[in-house]
Amino acid sequence: MKKVNFKLAALLFAAAMVTLSACKKDDDDETPSTGGTNMVTTNITSNTTWETGKVYVLGGRIAVVNGATLTIQPGVIIKGEAGTGANATALLIARGATLIAEGTATQPIIFTSVADEIKPGEIASPNLDPDLNGLWGGLLVLGNAPISADASSVQIEGIPPSDQNGLYGGDVPGDNSGVIRYVSIRHGGANIGEGNEINGLTLGGVGSGTIIENVEIVSNQDDGIEWFGGTVNVKNAIVWNTGDDAIDTDQSWAGTLDNFIVVNPGDECFELDGPEGSMEAGHIIKNGTVYAGDADGLVDLDDNSIVEMTGIYFFGLKEGQDFDLNPAGLTASNLQASIPDTLAVTDFFKDGSDAFVTTVATGANTVGADVSKFQGWSWAAVSGALNDFK
Repeated sequence: MKKVNFKLAALLFAAAMVTLSACKKDDDDETPSTGGTNMVTTNITSNTTWETGKVYVLGGRIAVVNGATLTIQPGVIIKGEAGTGANATALLIARGATLIAEGTATQPIIFTSVADEIKPGEIASPNLDPDLNGLWGGLLVLGNAPISADASSVQIEGIPPSDQNGLYGGDVPGDNSGVIRYVSIRHGGANIGEGNEINGLTLGGVGSGTIIENVEIVSNQDDGIEWFGGTVNVKNAIVWNTGDDAIDTDQSWAGTLDNFIVVNPGDECFELDGPEGSMEAGHIIKNGTVYAGDADGLVDLDDNSIVEMTGIYFFGLKEGQDFDLNPAGLTASNLQASIPDTLAVTDFFKDGSDAFVTTVATGANTVGADVSKFQGWSWAAVSGALNDFK
């Protein structure tokens, strides 16, 4: 009988188990893993799953390319490396690609910075304040739905023109880019050039087949959510502490924002731009609560903006903030506002927009967001930032 070298046999057995495990791993998952942290350094070109309990670090601008699906399981944390200019980190869902990011009310998916020490299972950051921005890029979703631009396909802002994954727009109103549900996006908005930052959530030509519900943007250096055309609807959204506008709409977005909260934007609470080309379509913004705080203004409209606003409550107003009524394109109804004692409603709601507003005592509003939709899973709720929202 041969003498067995047990040490060598153990090493060979361990190597065989590693090989077997690698063979069993989903062949479509291209992300290398190191324990619970996974570095992502190349574009996602085939179907890939990011797993519950793990942290994924974006090493640069990562695109999910046409034909590929990225599935992000509940509770996953995605962290972006620091970077500006062409090196700004972001997750980009290209036209024809799909993102299935379905968190839950107890396990939201969190996008944040590598500077954030948050771990799976936590909601609030243990070390970053909710007003710290510009630490990484953001999440961009691009689709084939119509846009009102001079061309049917254009490059999204925040992505260098050299990256063809940044093109958006088309002729498919019902285009489906996937699902975004129970997702919190934090500390983003890295600058890629002079005056060109990345929004917290950018939606370019995204179609109505896409589901976006229960999303939170916290402390983005640029806008919170910005739509560039498309037809996608968004429901149950919080935008908290943005450096620029909270809600920004462009290029004839033709969807609905329903049940939302805005807290303390840096510029306008709403920047609602009109069509840029021959296609004209309007959008609906309804059932929202807006704490203006340090915002420069309430609503900024173009002369050709086409929008319906209803069921919105404004409070926390300061002198100098205003809601200007454009000549014809705005339809407003059932708005309420709490006005500081020393000022009048017309100091804020100008050009006749006061006709759509009922003044109420702070907290006595009968319109606005259903705050219960944000409890438990959002940083804004667990931090107490929503305690005064009724």
